[in-house]
Amino acid sequence: MNSVGNPMLWGSFAVVVIIMLAFDLLLQGRKGAQTMSMKSAAMWSLVWIGLSLLFNFGFWWYLNGEFGREVADAKATMFLTGYLLEKALAVDNVFVWLILFSYFSIPANLQRRVLVYGVLGAIVLRTGMIFAGSWLVGQFSWILYVFGAFLLFTGIKMALAKEDDGAVGEKPMIRWLRSKMRMTDDLQGEKFFVRRNGILFATPLLLVLIMVELSDVIFAVDSIPAIFAVTTDPFIVLTSNLFAILGLRAMYFLLAGVAERFSMLKYGLAVILIFIGIKMLLLDVFHIPVGISLGVIASILIITLLINTWVNRRADLAKSKK
Repeated sequence: MNSVGNPMLWGSFAVVVIIMLAFDLLLQGRKGAQTMSMKSAAMWSLVWIGLSLLFNFGFWWYLNGEFGREVADAKATMFLTGYLLEKALAVDNVFVWLILFSYFSIPANLQRRVLVYGVLGAIVLRTGMIFAGSWLVGQFSWILYVFGAFLLFTGIKMALAKEDDGAVGEKPMIRWLRSKMRMTDDLQGEKFFVRRNGILFATPLLLVLIMVELSDVIFAVDSIPAIFAVTTDPFIVLTSNLFAILGLRAMYFLLAGVAERFSMLKYGLAVILIFIGIKMLLLDVFHIPVGISLGVIASILIITLLINTWVNRRADLAKSKK
């Protein structure tokens, strides 16, 4: 499949990712098992967003010198659209993590290790899925219509779905995992395994990690087909996707205290998936320019946040009157 990626661009991207991981996972984790304050999470979130935009500028600058302004503008816009799309869809993933940590009563100071491995696992899993998806699209172009139909169905299902009030522990996957593993009743610090009388036991923290990784696979099934509606270039798909993932840990701690304030977000994400699904299904009928897609996605997110603010104010006002 044609791609702007060459050894120099791939190498530069790999170096940037390694440096970002070193800062996020090594430097911040140096003091041991600690949580991240909302102020620190907000700062790091801005750092990751800034670095992503800086990478995109460097990407544009290189393409402008090699292929001209038109190509550079088009490819940089694709990266920005893909990044915004993946960042938005990642928020839903973070909410699932919050539910898992809450159900298993994982204290904030023990969540760091799970999130570290969760981000690393997401990078490996998504890299493999993206290259597999790129190969499928290159071999079978009609699969884009399958992706489009799937995203349309998922968006409609998300918009119409009722809140799941069932206990997390009643989910079939968790019941199956518990039945197949020797597990301690209590947490053992940051340990995933402990030995008792020479027998190896898993801890509830390992079960949470497995569920975090599985949740990312499930959400990747939605987000990766969505970005193929923006571009089929493997380099842009992978870079925009991974840059969105690298800031997930900071995003988690940023949203941890205010998750209940984003009740309308799922509807905004549903509209985005429906829009992307329709765009893919209309590939041979009407081509929606990437710039317009970027504007639509950004507008949907802004409108959703404004509606959410209005809903929260009404709720707060109603509480104050009681």
